[in-house]
Amino acid sequence: MTSETPRNSSSSLRRALGILMYLAEDDGHPQGTSLTDLATGLGMSKSTVLRLVAPLRETRLVDQDPESGHYRLGPQNALLGQVYLERLDIRRTASPLLHQLAQDAREAVHLVSFDPPEIVYIDKVESPQAVRMHSRVGGRQPAYCTATGKAFLAHATDAVLDQVLAAGLPARTPATLTTPRALRAELAAVRERGYAVDDVENELDIRCVAAPVFGHTGTVLTSISVSGPASRVTHDRLPELARQVREAAGALTERLGGVAP
Repeated sequence: MTSETPRNSSSSLRRALGILMYLAEDDGHPQGTSLTDLATGLGMSKSTVLRLVAPLRETRLVDQDPESGHYRLGPQNALLGQVYLERLDIRRTASPLLHQLAQDAREAVHLVSFDPPEIVYIDKVESPQAVRMHSRVGGRQPAYCTATGKAFLAHATDAVLDQVLAAGLPARTPATLTTPRALRAELAAVRERGYAVDDVENELDIRCVAAPVFGHTGTVLTSISVSGPASRVTHDRLPELARQVREAAGALTERLGGVAP
């Protein structure tokens, strides 16, 4: 028996990985996929699928039901996913995206986490312009009146939103939304358009636009914002800034293996 050439080995590896991805994405067969369906769906012969799936079964990346003979993802995939998530550094992964966003928007960019009822700045890229934001990494702000906070709250559970409402909605500026009804309506709008705006609601003369970053379970892991003086971050600029921040948040969601709802 001759060994496979490097090219053939690479082709076999790609096709074996294709089997894993097919099983992961095959929502139409929750009890597993038959050999016939696998071969048809992947455009391979049954003998080729059997050859490629054998080492996947040996490593428990694929399991075969003893009664039906159907194939499904094996438990080793859960271990790989868990190790990946445990070793994931959100700040390091996000850093090049944040710097590119700051360069494109020419405003300050923040990456935040959510510690109800507040958001916490976990990274920041300064604006290249002279007038800069006074925020700092480790600093906290209320979630209800910040764009990053509203990006979290728009996808939060009722219990988390109730916790934020119970902490109070005091006016930080004349534009702050201070009633539960107004905030709930705003959060519904955030979900609809995919981004949040702090329209001078947290600090005088500061306007901000933010978008959520989702994890593999569809929950919000972090959010990204672009902020600056209202004289620069004008209403006319909001659509373009929203596009840029949504693209950055979407790219980070993809890099983190996340799924947007």
